[in-house]
Amino acid sequence: MDNQVHNAIVSFIWGIADDCLRDVYVRGKYRDVILPMTVIRRLDAMLEDTKPAVLEMKEKMDAAGITNQWPALCNAAGQAFCNSSQFLLKDLTSRAKKQTLKVDFEAYLDGFSPNVQEILEKFKFRNQIDTMIDADILGAVIEKFISPTINLSLKPVYTDDTMKTIKLPALDNHGMGTVFEELIRKFNEDNNEEAGEHWTPRDVVDLMADLVVMPIADKLMDATYSCYDGACGTGGMLTVAQDRLLTLAKRRGKNVSIHLFGQELQPETYAICKADMLLKGDGEQAEHIAYGSTLSADGNASRQFDFMLANPPYGKSWKTDAEKMGGKKDILDSRFNTYLDDGTQLSMIPRTSDGQLLFLLNNVAKMKNDTSLGSRIAEVHNGSSIFTGDAGSGESNARRYLIENDLVEAIIALPENMFYNTGIGTYIWVLSNKKEDRRKGKIQLIDATSMKSPLRKNMGKKNCEFTTEIRNEIIRIFLEMEQSEISKIFNNDDFGHWAVTVERPLRLRVYPERKIPSGVLKDVEMAAFAEAINELEPTVTLDDWKAFEKATKLKISLLKKVRPYITDRDSNALPIEGEADVELRDTEIVPFTYDGGVQAFIENEVHPYAPDAYVDEKKTQIGYEISFTKYFYKVSELRPMESIIFDLERLEQETNGMLKDVLGGLK
Repeated sequence: MDNQVHNAIVSFIWGIADDCLRDVYVRGKYRDVILPMTVIRRLDAMLEDTKPAVLEMKEKMDAAGITNQWPALCNAAGQAFCNSSQFLLKDLTSRAKKQTLKVDFEAYLDGFSPNVQEILEKFKFRNQIDTMIDADILGAVIEKFISPTINLSLKPVYTDDTMKTIKLPALDNHGMGTVFEELIRKFNEDNNEEAGEHWTPRDVVDLMADLVVMPIADKLMDATYSCYDGACGTGGMLTVAQDRLLTLAKRRGKNVSIHLFGQELQPETYAICKADMLLKGDGEQAEHIAYGSTLSADGNASRQFDFMLANPPYGKSWKTDAEKMGGKKDILDSRFNTYLDDGTQLSMIPRTSDGQLLFLLNNVAKMKNDTSLGSRIAEVHNGSSIFTGDAGSGESNARRYLIENDLVEAIIALPENMFYNTGIGTYIWVLSNKKEDRRKGKIQLIDATSMKSPLRKNMGKKNCEFTTEIRNEIIRIFLEMEQSEISKIFNNDDFGHWAVTVERPLRLRVYPERKIPSGVLKDVEMAAFAEAINELEPTVTLDDWKAFEKATKLKISLLKKVRPYITDRDSNALPIEGEADVELRDTEIVPFTYDGGVQAFIENEVHPYAPDAYVDEKKTQIGYEISFTKYFYKVSELRPMESIIFDLERLEQETNGMLKDVLGGLK
């Protein structure tokens, strides 16, 4: 579709809000009318030619007493949806009276097939009818949408009956999807507090689609493939990935079919996604979009997919989902729990304040293992997923599971301010369960933070983009596994470490003459303690608690009560066997790559300063984290000392001159 025509349609529809809704709705609520009406008008235009056939079929089935009429009616309409009412939208414009218009419009809406009814329900569009009727704007809104100055149908509009000159070109399914996507973007941008919440910039989606498709493009067969997004929003990632797959397959002479699947929690966004699928002619695909939370009500629990893309919510609480799954501590979902080789359970459940890693684990659980291509995943996260969480935490365990199972191909750091609703740094995880031989046991990190092109005008917080050239360069670096200042290849073990608890023995010096505060001991105990102290041999060593303990012949429970009052820590005292000094306890991070492992680390890095230190092996945890700062940090070159001295001397001379001027002015 010509870009000028596309912009004209979007501008016209956008203008309906200002023309008809300005005095009735606040600006942030315009979308509640405009988006569902755009869907309705497009569906109406697609059903116009077959309306007589649908009504004729309905009349026959009514006469025959057939109750389940929708399959036959949709077949008569030639679409995955239909409308069995007596009306088209243009028939409603002659309804002068408000109440007549309301009744007829509701009958028109009721005539849509169940798949459209669900969309209208999630839009909560019927809630707007009374508002528009009371304000007497429903007729005006309908008039605008059927205006002869725009064409939302699949057929061109001609200047006259000769049908030689096109006045308004046809709007194909792809073009309609583009118009709808642009309207969503404009509403999101205009409503800044929600800007981009459900919409990932097209340039980022294009990059993600290429990351999952390009590495296996030459291996595509004449076959059916599936694509899934567990946080699908308006479905943009799915359709872009579909287009990319079809394009690459066609270039290679392959005939592929793509089935799209997704799930969305927000009602309006879910409606937009399903509507977009219908508007593009993907009636079957629309049925593959599940409603609800992917975490607590997985709509695709038994399915596996070839390609998976997602931009899950990050920094967002999933406490409600955790409660629905029985509480965080009792979640047994196999997507988020696994077992080590020794049978130990590995819980990968993160803190309830941020559930983004759960979406990645959900995708991993849906990977295909029995196909030659396996499954490929591209998912956007913020920095929390790559480094938040100590060893043994749910976040670290999730990274451990992904890396030890050799699923991570690459992580790409994106520029800041790439998204509409956040300026923070983001990262694309690229996963595969059928890595190329050269990638096995390795992870590629690409620092693309400086690879960006500025926008002429900010879109929310988005002030830069990936041009086609930048995107192609990132893909080239990825495919070639280039080693450079912005691309580095690491072994999986480079990201692992042991978190070891280093203990020091407790050393106490005894001061038996100290007074025990009242209330600490019972009278009988106090008497026994006093007697034991009086009978102590002068030779008892007071820098050895065990010797003192044995010499008193008192019960361990009594000595435990008095020890805090009669002892002080003393580095020169003898160590108490089996007791660690909690005040000297420390944790050391030992990289997997440290030569000689934990024991060598303790001998080389700890014993020179604390010869009596030892590791409590029961507390050792395995952790994984990925720090782009660590691997891509560039040290700023310091200024030469001569330059600094020169500037200081110059400033000193300037200030002396200023001081003379000031003092001179006071005389």
